[in-house]
Amino acid sequence: MDENIIKTEEELREEAKENEVVLDESAEIDTVVTEKYDASAIQVLEGLEAVRKRPGMYIGSTGPKGLHHLVYEIVDNSIDEALAGFCTHIEVEILPDNIITVRDNGRGIPVGINEQQGLPAVTVVLTVLHAGGKFGGGGYKVSGGLHGVGASVVNALSEWLKVQVRNEGTVKQMAFARGKTTETMHVIGEEAGTGTTVWFKPDADIFDETVFDFDILYERLREQAFLNAGIRITLSDLRGEEPRVESMCFEGGIREFATWCNRNKTALHGDVIYMSGMKGDASAEIAIQYNDGYNEFMLSFANDVRTPEGGMHETGFKTALTRVLNNYGIKAGIIKGEDKVSGEDCREGVTAIISVKLTDAQFEGQTKAKLGNAYIRTLVDDILLAGVDLLNLQDLVNGIDWIRDNVKGRACIELDIDRQSITRFGTPKEIDALTREEVTKLGSPQGGLCFIYGLYPGTPKENVEAVFDAMERYMGFFD
Repeated sequence: MDENIIKTEEELREEAKENEVVLDESAEIDTVVTEKYDASAIQVLEGLEAVRKRPGMYIGSTGPKGLHHLVYEIVDNSIDEALAGFCTHIEVEILPDNIITVRDNGRGIPVGINEQQGLPAVTVVLTVLHAGGKFGGGGYKVSGGLHGVGASVVNALSEWLKVQVRNEGTVKQMAFARGKTTETMHVIGEEAGTGTTVWFKPDADIFDETVFDFDILYERLREQAFLNAGIRITLSDLRGEEPRVESMCFEGGIREFATWCNRNKTALHGDVIYMSGMKGDASAEIAIQYNDGYNEFMLSFANDVRTPEGGMHETGFKTALTRVLNNYGIKAGIIKGEDKVSGEDCREGVTAIISVKLTDAQFEGQTKAKLGNAYIRTLVDDILLAGVDLLNLQDLVNGIDWIRDNVKGRACIELDIDRQSITRFGTPKEIDALTREEVTKLGSPQGGLCFIYGLYPGTPKENVEAVFDAMERYMGFFD
């Protein structure tokens, strides 16, 4: 061992003393500026220089979250091609030395000369902030990349980036280093089909670390595959001796997503309840499935971009769900007087996927964590309220089957009726006295919403059996 790197105990003590933070209440923090402040102190950061100077403004951080966000920005452009109806397969590869490749079979970034800049359009997209085809120019009806900074930010924060565009029977290529062009666009060969391929290597001078986590990328890409039914997304890790490859395609869309989220739980109804609708250029789809747990699990998306901080679409869903269950409880006589079921109680055990698509999405910041369009709240609210009235009776029957098989005939724990009043149909004696019309109401699709979700394990056993008896007596569900 090199003796020069061995430190004595005394040296280590001295080093610790030098690095020690001394707490001194009388000390004053010096923030006084001694240099002259005049017009020469005002700086203008040109082009992509601002991105490299303040990367956190564009990708959130320079840690692992920001590193992986680079991949999301490029993939989101391919997803936008899928939303526009031109892309069916997206391939993402992690190459040795943590180089990323993203390839799609969309239309390909335009390569003609942009009149406004006098440069090839692909150059503008990759080197000019707030440039792209998503500002209402007709290239995209809906998209996640609404700010026009995604690809150019990735270029600015990469040690190098290379792009190939396939269209009109040729393959054209450009290359960059830290946002500056190193290889102008030129034809490198011929190839049928269309699409774009991007390679980039994150800049170690910017990021705390440049090692990509396969599982983080896999989770994000799996979400995208669920949200775009029928689109295939393939993720490959080629860094090790044995390649790791995951290929995802879900024809059931967010219905399958909800089922997958409940894979380790017991669903209270077999079929996922699905609702969708649109108004003008905006659309929304909702998938709901309750499980036997006590926590809510909600994922929301706007133009396929996950909104972890929620926004108006989540607010609309929560408000409508609470209103639906309370309205039913009041009409059915389950909720009496001034009692109301809280929103938290209504969402207990729910798994919900909310996906909206709109032309003018207003996200908070480039990382798009929260959706701000107020009218989306009303759209989601209306879809849920209307969808409840149209629930398939088969969902009710499936729910009854599950309850009969899993609840009837076994001991159940008495619930806190005040907190879980939505589950209370009344005492067995009151249930037994229900008229045919009242029981039929319980068995209707709208009544079934409460029936399915209300009688989960925990409802008093005698209430469960009384409801079953009434249903059998009047409706013949259990022949």
